[in-house]
Amino acid sequence: MTTMTAKMTKRLFKRTKQWSLLALLLSVCAQAQAHQIKAAITTVLFNPRTENIEVMHRFNLHDAEHAVKRLFDKQADILDSKDTQLKFAEYVAKRFAVLNAQGEKLTLNTVGFETEGKFFWVYQETDQPPALKGLQIRHDALRDLWPSQVNTLNVEGKGDIQTLRFEGNTTLLKVEFNGHHH
Repeated sequence: MTTMTAKMTKRLFKRTKQWSLLALLLSVCAQAQAHQIKAAITTVLFNPRTENIEVMHRFNLHDAEHAVKRLFDKQADILDSKDTQLKFAEYVAKRFAVLNAQGEKLTLNTVGFETEGKFFWVYQETDQPPALKGLQIRHDALRDLWPSQVNTLNVEGKGDIQTLRFEGNTTLLKVEFNGHHH
């Protein structure tokens, strides 16, 4: 009886060790992959209080650090240089556009930027045009540096949240507002 239990315990221990190793490998791979995924999230908010369209871009600080060194120069420092932060915010603004349903560009003003934890934020806004039937949006920030970059955008404050994904060779995406008026 004791030998049988000892053999089973040994086998179970060996199997547990294999599962632990597998779990560790999966965890390391997931971390490595998460680190390689280039992604940004943008919110386009129709603010009923201010009657503005507010745009909030959130980039991983790690990606922004690499980007500024490639875009500007090897010494570019997004953490400690307001000049580099401003240049990056301007870069984002040049590669992001909001147009009305007829294709007329809305003028977005950059109102600020900041680092917060692991993120770099860029803020823009514009007046909300009357009788807006929909938007056409272009979001190419960082996609010129990394073809795998995915920019996800949520439109909020005009009915249900609508989500757009800019990836691959997608350049212009649309959202429509079905008779939703404020």
